[in-house]
Amino acid sequence: MSKYLPRQLPPGHLFPCAAWVFARRALAVCTAGLALAGCVSPAGIGHQGKALEPAAIVPQAEYAIWPGDAWWQEYREPRLAALIAEALAANPGLAAAQARIAKAGALVAGAKSRLAPQVSAGFSSSFQRYPINGIFPPPLGGSDDSENRLAVDATWELDFFGRNRAALAAANAGAAASAAEAQAARLAVAAAVARNYFEIARLLAQREIAVATRDQRVRIAKLVAARVEEGLDSNVELRQAEGAIPQIEGEIARLDEAVGLTRAALATLVGGRAEATRDLAPALAAAPTPQLPGAIPSDLLAHRADVTAARWRVEAASHDIASTRAEFYPSVNLTAFAGLASLGLDRLFEAGSGTFGVAPAVRLPIFDAGRLRAKLSAANADLDGAIADYNQTLLSALQEVVSTITAIRALDRQMSEQRAAQAAAESAYELALQRYQVGLTNYLTVLTTESGVLQQRLAAADLKARALVLDVNLKRALGGGYRADAVASNR
Repeated sequence: MSKYLPRQLPPGHLFPCAAWVFARRALAVCTAGLALAGCVSPAGIGHQGKALEPAAIVPQAEYAIWPGDAWWQEYREPRLAALIAEALAANPGLAAAQARIAKAGALVAGAKSRLAPQVSAGFSSSFQRYPINGIFPPPLGGSDDSENRLAVDATWELDFFGRNRAALAAANAGAAASAAEAQAARLAVAAAVARNYFEIARLLAQREIAVATRDQRVRIAKLVAARVEEGLDSNVELRQAEGAIPQIEGEIARLDEAVGLTRAALATLVGGRAEATRDLAPALAAAPTPQLPGAIPSDLLAHRADVTAARWRVEAASHDIASTRAEFYPSVNLTAFAGLASLGLDRLFEAGSGTFGVAPAVRLPIFDAGRLRAKLSAANADLDGAIADYNQTLLSALQEVVSTITAIRALDRQMSEQRAAQAAAESAYELALQRYQVGLTNYLTVLTTESGVLQQRLAAADLKARALVLDVNLKRALGGGYRADAVASNR
């Protein structure tokens, strides 16, 4: 009967040396199996994509004036800074990004745990009747009793071919990518808040111009009415002057609607608090002059969180391939247990109930109906996709920088030309109004020149706001103070 039960040890000899001799011999036999090659082979499976090198597609250039991580402070707008701080703390999209970082950290911890032995303790007890005609002869056969086990079990996968180490590297790269993506999301939120803030300033500046134009048209309508009474004008001019007032009132109503919608969009960015933007009325301050690089910087990769995240995704996919490829080779597991086992609960803690065991195992994949090859092919396809995403992200980043710099350089000329055009329109309007007052021209000339003035005043507000928005876009395109080495150092 004893050969069917756990080995009974004499008191005081729970782990004899003979057991370790057996374990070493068994492990040697299992290790010899590593020289064997399984029938499942990864041959002929690879990826096709090739990542672009930034230095190969942009000029080599040095550009040390990168935005700081609190670049919005340069605008000297305390309300803007407060709104950005609130958005970075309450925006739901950033909360989701932080959740992804936490998940990536948990995946790293899980991958790291597979490199260490797993130890557990447990107790089990089962009561049963042993049949007389079973494998156990009488007196155990035909009796009722319980089998009990109280032991510590340990399992360790010996990572000879690096499968678990590659999985850990992939998890680390994924965590770095998640951290970089969170920084990209923070930058996008801050830039969106700034753009909406300056858009409100632009709309309010245009509304101020429209209100001044309405007041001026009311005064002119009174002047025309007085001239009609004196017989100097007809009712045609009076109707023209009066009709121009509702027209500008409609423009004021349109601007009020646009201001309300933009305030609502800004409130969404700061966590849905409408009271934070209800009375927001920023002035259109003087636009800063962006400091432009002489050429596109070749180290753009290190200053864009989205590009860095895409590069980490490529690295993670590469490690996933290494981990999957290692599954084609033998895996070696070592399990051991030590504890107490007895037939009958009352004898569990007796000295003779001690038991132990060591069980090394080697697994060789021989035939799996193509499962591993399909898994490896999928991993290579993931790498090709990650490389394509990286290349697209890099090219889009470079295009964003080029477009923003081109627009800023063109803006200087546009503002200069607009100032000249506005000066001419203002002068023409003053002359037309003076000539109309003395009866040298008709009211249609006044309306025509006034339309030109209104158009130029609105254009001036548009260009001033555009200068601010382009400055925000440039800071975002240049990375917004992000540093890739900060993410790498935290891995």
